[in-house]
Amino acid sequence: MDQRPCIVTCFPISPEQVKTVTDLAREKYEVIVASQESIGADIMKADIFFGHAKTPVDWKAVVAQGKLKWIQSSAAGLDHCLTPEVIASNIPVSGCSRLFAPQVAETSLALLMGLLRSLPTFFRASGKREYVRRPTDELFGKTVGIIGYGGNGQQIAKTLRPLAKRIIATDKFPESTVVPGYENLAERILPDSRLDNLLVSCDVVIATLPLSRENENLLTDWQFATMKQGSYFINVGRGSVVDEAALIRHIKNGHLSGVGIDVANPEPIDPQSPLWRFENVIITPHIGAQSAFRVPRTIDLFSQNFERFEKGQTLINFVDKQLGFPRPEHRFTGPFTAQS
Repeated sequence: MDQRPCIVTCFPISPEQVKTVTDLAREKYEVIVASQESIGADIMKADIFFGHAKTPVDWKAVVAQGKLKWIQSSAAGLDHCLTPEVIASNIPVSGCSRLFAPQVAETSLALLMGLLRSLPTFFRASGKREYVRRPTDELFGKTVGIIGYGGNGQQIAKTLRPLAKRIIATDKFPESTVVPGYENLAERILPDSRLDNLLVSCDVVIATLPLSRENENLLTDWQFATMKQGSYFINVGRGSVVDEAALIRHIKNGHLSGVGIDVANPEPIDPQSPLWRFENVIITPHIGAQSAFRVPRTIDLFSQNFERFEKGQTLINFVDKQLGFPRPEHRFTGPFTAQS
């Protein structure tokens, strides 16, 4: 029986990528590649867990066993592992905050431009072979508001800044949140307590917020009513941030010109939900972080953190478990690597 400590992975990973992890372990660690079906049992062997369990894990038993020394999530969202038992334990958790910012920003841009240029209308017309001009809008001259100015929010700002008139943001850490090289993209970064000031000022509002207790149903009737008449709303953060019934009401009454949804609560969206029937709503199935480069970048981050873990250094994207995400001083700042 192998007596070495064990790294357990659980996310889509190729044999070549497994070899990268194995080489990193330098024969000091056994590496087990778990599936979503086997992770419930395999995680009990882990000294290090690297992945994202999408099936139930008995985290209470994992913590009680006392074997697990570190969780490196392969996702930015941490609700899959931040159970009360893990939060109360001394097990360090690190995530993938900002690591997938390029593709999240591009998803935001795609949703927004699809709405502004009325692409759903033209897709339907194309299916009927109708070659008819219809009204469209433009981003030029508009003010964009970004709720949550962490890594994803800043990359969205960098992507949209050449097109928009100005950008305003809110963040929990407005004084210390900007990554070097991303300065001066937002005209103002307001504290999250001033969300209403952002909403009333912007033609486009993009939510990038992580899951947390204080963000639950943050955007409800009052917030959508506070937004400008005819504004656009995009959510690429977490679905639980939005009161779906309130969002539907403000689409139905015409207050919002268009809505782009990459995240929802619950997922998948109920097939009977009115969201599917609105012509000015674009829905994507939580693909914002998807990219051919996602796994290589994740393994690259794990490699950096593994060296830090072995040396007893602070991990990149070390999570404040009470907040549910890393504080600014611990976040990944780049560069984005592993392009193939």
